[in-house]
Amino acid sequence: MRCPICNNADTKVIDSRLSVDGMNIRRRRECEKCDFRFSTLEEMELLDLTIVKRDGRRESYARDKIVRGLEKALEKRPYTDASMKQLVHKIERDIQKKRRGELTSKEMGEVVMKHLKTFDKVAYIRFASVYRSFDDVKTFEQELRSLITPALKKSRKK
Repeated sequence: MRCPICNNADTKVIDSRLSVDGMNIRRRRECEKCDFRFSTLEEMELLDLTIVKRDGRRESYARDKIVRGLEKALEKRPYTDASMKQLVHKIERDIQKKRRGELTSKEMGEVVMKHLKTFDKVAYIRFASVYRSFDDVKTFEQELRSLITPALKKSRKK
């Protein structure tokens, strides 16, 4: 890690701490040349994952594509940057659990929808309607019923 002041490549780690959500490591560093202290944030990154598109094309996994899709689904919905980061980490953790070098875009979409369903139901419907290419109102209605029915059953049990 280079010093942001003198650009020296020799810095030492003074302290390392896990972030509150447990998803990042915050490191306190000191430049060995100018003694400037600064912090870095280290986070998990998915490497060597290929996404197989519907048309057969293959693309490297890109976190920013998932983030953009989530932001579009969550547009004008209440969420914080921290909750968004946590959502992305949960999605990536599920992808890593599959222990495969390739995933289809369909599998990726299903993982995203699984997490969106519990995170924000309106965003879930928005994402699902685009991802699953709802053709008509009937399909949209069926998806809404799948969300409403379990909620009704829970409220009746109380």
